Amino acid sequence: MNKLVRGGFAAIVALGLALPAFAQDITIKFSHVVAPDTPKGKGAEKFKELAEKYTEGKVKVEIYPNSQLYKDKEELEALQLGSVQMLAPSLAKFGPLGAQQFELFDLPMLFDGREQLRKITEGPIGQEMLGLLEDKGIKGLAFWDNGFKIMSANSPLINTDDFLGLKMRIQSSKILEAQMEALGAVPQVMAFSEVYQGLQTGVVDGTENPPSNMYTQKMNEVQKNATISNHGYLGYAVIVNKKFWDGLPDDVRGQLEKAMAEATEYANGIAEEENSKALQAMKDAGTTEFHEMTDDERAEWAEVLNPVHKQMAGRIGEDLVKRVYETLGKTY
Repeated sequence: MNKLVRGGFAAIVALGLALPAFAQDITIKFSHVVAPDTPKGKGAEKFKELAEKYTEGKVKVEIYPNSQLYKDKEELEALQLGSVQMLAPSLAKFGPLGAQQFELFDLPMLFDGREQLRKITEGPIGQEMLGLLEDKGIKGLAFWDNGFKIMSANSPLINTDDFLGLKMRIQSSKILEAQMEALGAVPQVMAFSEVYQGLQTGVVDGTENPPSNMYTQKMNEVQKNATISNHGYLGYAVIVNKKFWDGLPDDVRGQLEKAMAEATEYANGIAEEENSKALQAMKDAGTTEFHEMTDDERAEWAEVLNPVHKQMAGRIGEDLVKRVYETLGKTY
């Protein structure tokens, strides 16, 4: 047997041995930027538990929280390249990919609570939006809640005039830029992992976050004031690399879909509870004074912020914004 034949035979044997091993050993690297004890962090752990259970160990899920692998701006590219298989980025992250429709969720004062939110995320509009990611090499699996955001700074934020000139950290989002500009603030895009230091050193004066993110990142230690405004929503889309997902055996993919459905129900079920606990813990810590908005104050904020909806409708898609208004029973 000559060298070429022997080499080809060895390669075939090696390939034959490798294929069953691959089929039994699938690793999903699940990267995210928040702490393990946030709603998203706990949802990721629940998915890991269920995925490994339902696939009987065929799939191993490795979770990398707190930007251990990638920061905000890096993770989507890493997913598209296949360096990680699963992410749960905040919905604002899809704008730079050309899916500006997701910036709908950044519109301030859009949702009057979770019941209205569910009409979008669990209805036809939400499923259509996840489908928009497929031509980007991304498969959208689910929407996960974090919660409704509060505003914080080292000075009180009672009326909209209180924002004038403040440097407010935001995620990269044209809608959030417009929101802060409407309030008279100066929006500053900054990676989530850098926010504590930015607040501590005065690079930014304040920010917006659901209580669970604020608390787990210890932002309350460097913010003297906060207003429980619930002015905007922070949620995530759980996504996978489409090529990886489509290449899974059908039975394994079905088991993972089941795990994701149950993890989604779990994550969304605990989000409100986790935010309530975090808010109480920060109140108990005493480092931040929390202001409960009055109806008059909320009306004033809404008067200033609602024009952002029409201002940014051209970017998001006016037909989409109108459909959402109709679904929520609002007048556009």
